[in-house]
Amino acid sequence: MLLFKQLLYVFIIQAVAFQFVSANPASGSTMENAVQAVDGTITGTVVDAETGNPLPGVNISLKGTTTGTSSGIKGRYELNVPSLSDTLVFSFIGYQTREVPIQERTQIDVVLQPQAISGEELVVVAYGEQRKSDITGAISSVEAEDFNAGVVANPGEMLQGVTAGVNVTSASGEPGASQDVIIRGVGSLRSGTTPLYVIDGFVLDNSSIGVANNPLNFINPNDIQSMEVLKDASATALYGARASNGVVVITTKKGQEGNTRMSLSTSTSLSTMANKIDVFGAEEFRNRVSEVGGTLDDFGGSTDWQDELTQTAQSHDINFSLSGAATDKFNYFASLGVQEQEGILKENNLERYSGRLNMNQSALNGRLDVDYHINAVHTENLRPNNGAMVVDMLQLNPTIPVYTDGSPTQLDEMLNPVQRYDIYLDEAANNRILANIAPTLEIFDGLLYKLNLGIDYSVTDRDVQTSPYAQLEGYENGTLSTFNTKNTNTLVENTLTYSIDTDVHSATLLAGHSYQHFYNESRALSMEGFSDNGIEPRYQDQTSTEITPTSINSSAEKNKLQSFFGRIDYSYDSKYMLTATMRADGSSKFGENNKYGYFPSFALGWNITEENFFNSSFIDNLKLRASWGQTGNQEIPSKITKLSYSESRDGNNTYPLSPDASNLDGYPYGTIFTRLANPDLQWEVSTQTDVGVDFELFNNRLSGTLDYYNKVSDNILLEVVPADPVQPTSTYWTNISDMEIRNSGVELTLEYRSAASKDFQYSIGGNVSTINNEVVNSPYSVLTTGAAQGAGQTGATINGYINEEPIGSFYMLEFDGIGEDGLNQFVDTNNDGEVLEDDRTVVGSALPNLIYGVQFNMNYKNLGLGLNFNGASGHKIYNHTAMSIFNKGNLASSFNTTDFATEYPDEAATNSNTVSTRYLEDGDYIRLNNATLSYQMRPELIGLEGVIRNLQLTLTGQNLFVLTNYSGYDPEVNTGTTMSGIQTFGIDHFTYPSARTFQLGVNLSF
Repeated sequence: MLLFKQLLYVFIIQAVAFQFVSANPASGSTMENAVQAVDGTITGTVVDAETGNPLPGVNISLKGTTTGTSSGIKGRYELNVPSLSDTLVFSFIGYQTREVPIQERTQIDVVLQPQAISGEELVVVAYGEQRKSDITGAISSVEAEDFNAGVVANPGEMLQGVTAGVNVTSASGEPGASQDVIIRGVGSLRSGTTPLYVIDGFVLDNSSIGVANNPLNFINPNDIQSMEVLKDASATALYGARASNGVVVITTKKGQEGNTRMSLSTSTSLSTMANKIDVFGAEEFRNRVSEVGGTLDDFGGSTDWQDELTQTAQSHDINFSLSGAATDKFNYFASLGVQEQEGILKENNLERYSGRLNMNQSALNGRLDVDYHINAVHTENLRPNNGAMVVDMLQLNPTIPVYTDGSPTQLDEMLNPVQRYDIYLDEAANNRILANIAPTLEIFDGLLYKLNLGIDYSVTDRDVQTSPYAQLEGYENGTLSTFNTKNTNTLVENTLTYSIDTDVHSATLLAGHSYQHFYNESRALSMEGFSDNGIEPRYQDQTSTEITPTSINSSAEKNKLQSFFGRIDYSYDSKYMLTATMRADGSSKFGENNKYGYFPSFALGWNITEENFFNSSFIDNLKLRASWGQTGNQEIPSKITKLSYSESRDGNNTYPLSPDASNLDGYPYGTIFTRLANPDLQWEVSTQTDVGVDFELFNNRLSGTLDYYNKVSDNILLEVVPADPVQPTSTYWTNISDMEIRNSGVELTLEYRSAASKDFQYSIGGNVSTINNEVVNSPYSVLTTGAAQGAGQTGATINGYINEEPIGSFYMLEFDGIGEDGLNQFVDTNNDGEVLEDDRTVVGSALPNLIYGVQFNMNYKNLGLGLNFNGASGHKIYNHTAMSIFNKGNLASSFNTTDFATEYPDEAATNSNTVSTRYLEDGDYIRLNNATLSYQMRPELIGLEGVIRNLQLTLTGQNLFVLTNYSGYDPEVNTGTTMSGIQTFGIDHFTYPSARTFQLGVNLSF
């Protein structure tokens, strides 16, 4: 990797130098020009047609050549042209391209029209694009300039707080940590919340790639042009069986017509722990242990373990790209990127080395168009033992010095955590290639055939080891676990699209076939017993013995998905729109009797402002939408519909055929069922209704969208325990009849943009969403999703699925203080005179019922400021960390705690930490997600006019503050765990702390 980085840096430096020399022939270039000798000079100014403001950075080129320049900060340009040149081409993102004949003029001033007004903007939809004015589904489109700024490891972070109805929650503060991206509520038991991701037309598989972080970390955020979030069934139904959690369509950048553009961005960041938990300092600790009558182990030191075990993390990000286009026949975008992100826990970092090439070329007089995308990424992830380190930094005795005589202080029956950093290693390396090619042929006018071929190939090697450590019992041998994972996802799609456009009638008909093949294999090797010779276990030989055996596990699975789909989009006179879709999905995951699922949708739209009777002085656009449709869910384990059996010597599974057998080793293996065939297993289905209105007011300055949705998931898939105890298997998969998961709510998005002026412009936008979630007709009293862990706690229900309650409802005893005996008291909720398990009640939900975000952007001359806030309310967090270690018993045993442990002076040190509302806290918060200050420098001030088109300096702060009453590290809690395959929500169990980051960046374009 060091060689790779050095070559990358050299390449970037050479490319920049080449661009400088090309733009300054006098600097020593001996290259011949591609055009004739200079014969004249043309100057001029380029301005905005609506505001009259000058436009800097406009591409000005001689048509049919690579000769060109760009306008300066005041819109002025100067271009040397040969005598035979006849046309200048002016192009700029967001504006209509203009071709202007020279006609022997030496000064040409140009006015550029902004690209089609908002109603004509193109939005990426399933298998194509549509004009925004024709959209009938609920789609949120986010362009690159609206993404969250700062240190971003994966695209999900860029959506946080900027899209209505989308709740993005990180599992922890670890770099590249997994995320929950929840679109319009949780609608499944076993399938999690992950939406379907589509990147440049390629549909990803959400299977684990064998590395413990977010599967989207392989995408360089700097390569992304836009993201569309498809939310209602009309928008998602064309993805059928995998769209019940919503769809996120990611479009990467491509070349723009005009001069070749080079861009270089680099940034450096510093991150620290955003919020420390207020455990006792050494002196206070000594006093508190004495106050509770405990036994003080005083080592004479004063250590803040939160400071000692964390660091000021440094991150670096460098990205270089080339892009351009030769008229309308060829365009390209190429990029290289390096990101090195350290975590605030030591020995924790994420490194990504990425390369991308996007190309498009036309032939046959424009009838053949070929798109090509390839993305190659190498990712390295080094992780500490997160849970153990967080426990140590919070509960370790603060009087223990970190080092004694220059070496880590030896502890009785405990490992000094700084020593754990030396002997523990969890390192993963992933190589991934995502490539697809999509030729489109216009068979005759209006009829297009498109073939999409793609592959996503990923290989991960991961080592988790503990080196031998003779000073502590249980660590003498050393351990090593090695994991190898290989994923292959291939896609073949064929589509036919026919478009008709007359004076009043416009229609597009789409028909397609898709075949996707998934193959995943994994191997795990676990070993124990290595020499303490200074060589890491992964580089040693190990001999398997009865005492330290080597275990090997391997698995492989194949899945196939075949689909047929169609869509009709019809518009009459730009007033009335109809969209109808149907998709039939056949999956190898389902039984012979239900291989195919069918997913229809219908949507209507009405552009009221196009009506002759409509006359308003302030309403520029008003559209009503309504949709209904169904989507499916196939994210279940493979082969669960097929019969499976295994060998066993347990219980009564063997019989002594040999009379000489004296122990179980002499018995033959018996054959037992491990899974029964179930050919009738069916798809989960989500049925969704949506009614919305899109509007623009006051000369398009105020725009917004208001939606009401109702989504019902039924035919719920679940692995259950048989009611009859006499069964050949302990569990089986089935559809829960009549059970439903309902989500409904209202989404509102607003944005106001000020009138354009010469010096000052601003915009303010926001979104708010309500989410009402409910489990209905469940045959189970409680389906536990979260349970307590730790000595004396394991298995106690914390939250779960409860009938007529939201998902993740907390179900526990209500804490009623400390009794005269110094022990817990709980509320007798059923008034039967005693407190038992049936006194547990629902006391809140882990899912917020309100999420929101606010964005503010301001530009004054060359200075810009952007603020992004996000928040959530209406939910609870169970502080499992406090339950586990912040108690009087731990304090009496010389372990550190907080004031929480001494809240009740009369509490006995032997009091149990029973699951109850004592540890349940409000999860409401509002966060300043990021703030960015930018300055647009004038190249001429530093002598680089004509060489550098754009030079921008940025300073970004992330996670600058959080307003919350939650006492843990961060109210954004999602530990990413599951219980019996069902996702857990809202339990804070030694979560990796979040970071506060400051980033300084430089963006250049040439």
